Amino acid sequence: MKENYMRNYLPNTDIYLTQRRDMFRMNTDTALLGNFMKCDEGDSVLDIGTNNGALLLYANRHNPSLLCGIDVFEEAIALCEQNLKDNNITNYELYHTRVQDFKHERFDVIICNPPYFHNTENSTTLSENEYMRVARHEVNLKMEELFEAVGRLLKDDGVFYMVHRANRLDDILELAKKHRMGVRNLQFIYDENNDNAVQVLVEANKNLCHNINILRPKYITR
Repeated sequence: MKENYMRNYLPNTDIYLTQRRDMFRMNTDTALLGNFMKCDEGDSVLDIGTNNGALLLYANRHNPSLLCGIDVFEEAIALCEQNLKDNNITNYELYHTRVQDFKHERFDVIICNPPYFHNTENSTTLSENEYMRVARHEVNLKMEELFEAVGRLLKDDGVFYMVHRANRLDDILELAKKHRMGVRNLQFIYDENNDNAVQVLVEANKNLCHNINILRPKYITR
């Protein structure tokens, strides 16, 4: 039904995106990650949990050779394909699958805005529809499984970009090291109404060790 859809600009772009009101929609984290990630011209890019394809549209600004999106919901894949076609993008592959089961040639760049909450956290959202529950809770994708998949699917010199809650940073650093990724850049995100960082943007390289650069923080105004 048309009333279930909405059209929005991707922040900091002139790109239009169609979204479904009953599914997870582009938010501040999407925009932060989309503007944080980088790739070189000709790179292959994988978006894990692509949903409506917003992050692939951000990635397309860098002229990649391949945009690949995977999602556990067929409806999300259909919406992503619509958005790619609406923006005259043809160099894409979309798969209805869990990343744990996904097999493909390895990628230069992987991006992911994963579920943030353990299944026991934030119980008020557990009663939401299945699309929202899977997007917000580690129902189908635990952080350990995400890093295992990234380690398997990323080229040896590839780059992984993600956004997550700042208070999960210890887990992120531990799992990155376990799966042979060196964190190059971290950028903390602060809400103007909160003294503590609320989110963190992460850039990690496969098989490379770095001194971690702590970038200038960003502040969200409501």
